[in-house]
Amino acid sequence: MLRMSRVPSIAPQTGTAAQILDVAERLVQTRGYNGFSYADIASELGVTKATLHYHFRTKAELGGRLMVRYTESFGSALASIGAAESSALEKLQSYVQLYGEVIRDERMCLCGMLAAEYATLPPSIQVEIRRFFDVNEQWLTTVAEQGREANTLRFDGAPAEMARLLVSTLEGAMLIARSYDDPARFDASARRLLDEMTPRADA
Repeated sequence: MLRMSRVPSIAPQTGTAAQILDVAERLVQTRGYNGFSYADIASELGVTKATLHYHFRTKAELGGRLMVRYTESFGSALASIGAAESSALEKLQSYVQLYGEVIRDERMCLCGMLAAEYATLPPSIQVEIRRFFDVNEQWLTTVAEQGREANTLRFDGAPAEMARLLVSTLEGAMLIARSYDDPARFDASARRLLDEMTPRADA
């Protein structure tokens, strides 16, 4: 199963730049954007802050590139799930597992973590946060439409509304599970959500 924090980037950086992005990603997923500095990355990699500024002139530039990489990586994972010969419900189960792997790795969804700090972030990063959620909602809307047409999913309302509910529920479930240091809380919420969308045999 593809892991949301480990899916390779479509346009990966190499060498020191990639290492910087990898460390920054982990720090954002565990501390938040405002919870780390260039000094933290430099110390962990054993390089100078000048080296970091050479590759990413500002923290906003680093954050923007990190967001682009994450969204591209996640989009690649969604494409792989979408291409599989499986039902809409099975696609949603695979989608949920992307989030589950992250919370079990003691991290948060990068964009969910940044969304919590939205008002304090540079506009360039705010734009990328919305783009990430747009990519997810569009993909989920398509899956929901396919599932309704094939009678493999059941839900009230428009597919786009269900897509927003799925993203919101999973992101929120991650936050609560993290607060209790209990990934099982996330699993239970996700399982209940998918159960509600599963057609009943007697229907």
